[in-house]
Amino acid sequence: MTPLLLIPAHDERATVGAVVAAARRHGHVIVVDDGSSDDTGAIARAAGAEVLRHARRLGKAQALRTGIAAARARGASHVITLDADGQHDPDDVPTLLAAAAPRTIVVGGRLSYTEPATISARPPTARHAVATPVSAIAPERFDAIQVAGFFACWAGGLRIHDTQSGFRLYPLDVFDAVPTYHGGFVFETEILLAAAARGWAVREVPVRALPRAASRSRFRPVADGVAIGAFVAGRALARFGGEASAGVAEVASLLATDRRRHRHLSILEAAAPYGGGLAWGPAIGAAALQRLSALLGGWWRHPRPRRTVAAATAALALPVVLPLLLAQALAGRRLSAATAALVSALYARERLDGAGAAGSMTVDTLVTRS
Repeated sequence: MTPLLLIPAHDERATVGAVVAAARRHGHVIVVDDGSSDDTGAIARAAGAEVLRHARRLGKAQALRTGIAAARARGASHVITLDADGQHDPDDVPTLLAAAAPRTIVVGGRLSYTEPATISARPPTARHAVATPVSAIAPERFDAIQVAGFFACWAGGLRIHDTQSGFRLYPLDVFDAVPTYHGGFVFETEILLAAAARGWAVREVPVRALPRAASRSRFRPVADGVAIGAFVAGRALARFGGEASAGVAEVASLLATDRRRHRHLSILEAAAPYGGGLAWGPAIGAAALQRLSALLGGWWRHPRPRRTVAAATAALALPVVLPLLLAQALAGRRLSAATAALVSALYARERLDGAGAAGSMTVDTLVTRS
């Protein structure tokens, strides 16, 4: 493996030097200066990075594409992307590298990190003063990340918590196999969903989320949040449509001749001991009801419909949740503990846990062809 570290940057003079200096311990560093109006590029170069510059700001997606093309030209097999604002700890790069596997994107998950006891027991230091994602990520952003991540996982069948993390390990081959069309911050969500749809694995490893001591995130909660939300909503609707089609097809298949014949024979066999007597009719009715109960119970126990119900419930709550998230973004703070509790209850990624997202659901099979 030949990894290269890629850092997109726009007006990050206060932090980019320290990020580059730490990142250089783990490999060659390219900083793509996305039309900065300050001396971000000069500081990055002085810290030891190779600097590529856009004459004007083109957005994070294009900065990443520029760096990916440069990494390919320099013979890299993988790129590790991290932000220039200091929220990612470059010393977590080995954690991502250790998780590398063929056809796998590795995401550094900020939401799943907990400080080891051996570290939390130490006196606080500059590096470890903030240990958990909740303390390093603004609460209002934490809620929005959780909602966006829930629907991204639903749409793409992902099993990760932090779909919005920019700290990632990409095999360069993924950009040949997976076309992307969106710009800005949507690109990072698009590549995960598109790669998963083409059979690539997406794996998450916990990483530290460090506080931004000197700069604010370049993520615009309203403009970028709406763009990501619209993209994810489209994919989620497509997933709902696929689930509805699968359900209709399954119900229709119950009427197929061979399955009807099997059901009828099973019912007659169950009622056979009562044949010829007054109990024959009630026995047939009881056998049919028993089959129906087993079928419905098997259907509900299967994770696919349970996930669909969880996603539908979360979607129905959006008219209440989205205005709360927007108000929090505009206010720059979490409005209430009730908002956090509502988001945690409805949009925990664990609600989507179960068997494979694309697994088939054959109801008769679930009740042993009863």
